[in-house]
Formats: sequence, C-alpha cells, structure tokens
Amino acid sequence: MTNISKQSMNMVKQVLMAAMAALVLPASAAVIGHVVPAAPLTEVQVANRPEWQAYLARSRALMAADKAAFKAERPSGTVPALVASSSGIKTMPLNRSADWYASVEARHVADVIVSFQTPAGGWSKNTARDGALRQQGQFYVAGHAVAAPDDVSWGWVGTFDNDATTTELHFLARVVQAAPEPAQAYRASFERGLQYILDAQYPNGGWPQVYPLQGGYHDAITYNDDAMVDIVKLLSAVADFSFVPAELRSRAAEARQRAIGCILASQVRIDGRLTAWAQQYDPVSLRPVGARNFEPDALSSAESSGLLMFLMQIEQPAPQVAAAIEAGVAWLRATALRDLVWQHSPQGSALIRQPGAPLLWSRYTSLESGKPVFGDRDRTLHDDVQEISAERRDGYAWYVTSGQKVLSAYNRWKQRQP
Repeated sequence: MTNISKQSMNMVKQVLMAAMAALVLPASAAVIGHVVPAAPLTEVQVANRPEWQAYLARSRALMAADKAAFKAERPSGTVPALVASSSGIKTMPLNRSADWYASVEARHVADVIVSFQTPAGGWSKNTARDGALRQQGQFYVAGHAVAAPDDVSWGWVGTFDNDATTTELHFLARVVQAAPEPAQAYRASFERGLQYILDAQYPNGGWPQVYPLQGGYHDAITYNDDAMVDIVKLLSAVADFSFVPAELRSRAAEARQRAIGCILASQVRIDGRLTAWAQQYDPVSLRPVGARNFEPDALSSAESSGLLMFLMQIEQPAPQVAAAIEAGVAWLRATALRDLVWQHSPQGSALIRQPGAPLLWSRYTSLESGKPVFGDRDRTLHDDVQEISAERRDGYAWYVTSGQKVLSAYNRWKQRQP
C-alpha cells in the first residue's frame, strides 16, 4: 500500500468535520502550495531494475518505429490535411444491437479504426471514426492535440486518455463477433491493439497515459478519468472473446491480475489506515504525483469512486480486495459534504448551501491536511475554490457526486459477501 506520513488521525478527523464550513466560508484564502507535475520515467529511476530497463528500451524502440513508418509515408514532403478534433467515442457506439455491428455503417467505422491504428498498435484520442479513412502520411492525432514540448509533431500518438484505444477495441470486437465471415482485418487489428496494451503495462501492473512513453506526467500511472479502469475492463471482457487466440487471452488475464495488484498497492495509507487513491502515481515508487498544472498530488474522489466500482465487480474477492473496498467506502463517507451544491451560472460556478442536497465530494483532498484543495493554471494550490481563476473554476469538475453511486453499490455488494 502507498504510505503517507502526516499529522495524527485525530487531527485529520477534526479537519474533515470542519471541511464543509471551510469550503463555504474559508477562514483564510491564500496560496497554500504549488502543483509539481510528474517527471518522466528515466534510466536513473530504473537503474538495477532489468524489467524496467527492458520496458523503457521497448518503449523507445516502438516510438522510433512509429516515427520511421510515418516518415516513410511522406517521401515527397506533401502534408495531408490535419484530422479534425471531435468527440471520437460518440462515433463508435457500443450500445447498438448485435445486428447493427454487421451493417455497412458499422464496418465503415471499423475500417476507419483500422486505418488510424498506429504501428505500435494503439490509437490517438478525440478523433471521429465515422469519416474518411486515414490518408497516407496523415497525422494520427487531431489537429488540436498538444504534443510533447521537445517534439511538437509527435504527441498523443497512442493513448488511453478520453477512452481512446479501449473504445476502438471494444468496437472492433463487436464487429468481429457480428461478422458473417472471419473478418480477418478486424481480428488482426484487435490482436495488435491487445498486444499494444500488454506492451504498455508497467512491470508493477499499471499503465501510463500515453504509450510509447511521451514524457512528463503522461508517464505516470494514470487513474484519471478512469483510464486504467477502462483498460482492466477490456482485459476482463477478452476472456469471452473466442476469436482471440487462447495464448493471448491467457496473457490478458495475467495482465488483469497484475493491474488489480497495482490498484491495491497504490491505495494511499495514512498513519497506518487505508484511505483512497490519487489520480496519478510515479510508475516506480507508486507515490502520488501531480499532472497538469492544476491537478495536484492529492486523494481524488472521482477516480477513487471509479476504482471502487470496479473492485466491487470482482467475483469472490480476495480479502485484500474486500479490505480495499471497505476502506475506500469509509473514506468516502468521512469526506462527504452535506447540504451543498456546486452551482453553475452565467456569473460563474460557486458552492451554495442547499439543505437536503445529494451528497457532494471535493475532487481533491490534501494528503497532508485532509482538506479540499484546488489548483490553477499557474500551478498555485488553494484551499478556497473562489480564489482560483474564473477560467479554471468554471472549466473543471471541482466537486463531484460519483461517491453516491459507490455508496449505493456498496450496500448491494455487502449483501453478496459471505
């Protein structure tokens, strides 16, 4: 388990009890710290760790191969049009009838998916899959994508962010299962995508946000927006995909188990007591780390809720899994805010008192103080959401209700336990 040392639990309990009042009427609003983004994975971190050294070497080799293949597509120097940015997952519906996935429309989407698969086997994000097939030499990423600072043309080329890669694979699986013929191209693409996931998994069971590794916070083990949960759910589904070779299904099952081990190991322990999870972790030490300028190394209620919902789906959970669930639910109960709503209006977002409102949670809770914290674009950290810029205050989910879904599911889960 991830261990964090801080003040006594008695003091933390007092702080948590005062958190609601502090949010609405903070005693003093000030910059209380700064967000430190995660560092990239380097040789120094993995010295004397052969498995990790092999991982880093493989990642770099795959990126080099990706770039070489892309360069070979542009011998004349011509540059095709950039791919338009869109909500790509909406173009790959996963809730249609089985017959629809055998339709011409669905197969066209599958063809586009195959055409945009990177040489390493993954996909980029925020790209429509119901338009034109990828042209030779066309970027894999949408035109707006923010790239790595040292290589402005090569960022987000393969990622799990915003449901990327896992959605493409779920869609391909549905088309393969509905196809009247072997659908070899789709099967081959799915197997390459599954191999990409296996290649991207860290030796300790986690996954980076971007692979091959891009650097910066993208190298951190990422629970943000349920990225890793989505991967593990896909690996769980592979067990029922008869079109996947048995050996590959077996490796997917092993990867799933390693992922569960990583989830359990990264649950933050404070003064000997299990609590919740952060959004991102250093891949080697499993210590919480910051990500974007406004995303601190703090406990995260939204991501913890997603992890708990996944853990509660495990049949016949091991004692360690059950303990993680119990501790996570206890933390959600202790940090729930009552009689408050996060209200959006033309004047801006604000925390408003509303008796009887559904339970609410701050997105981030400080590891040190146990109080809600809020980051801004300039990396400043605040204890009052009204102190951050209007752009960030109105443009990020600082408060969430996802914990309520966990509490409801927990009651049903508890009844199923022996």
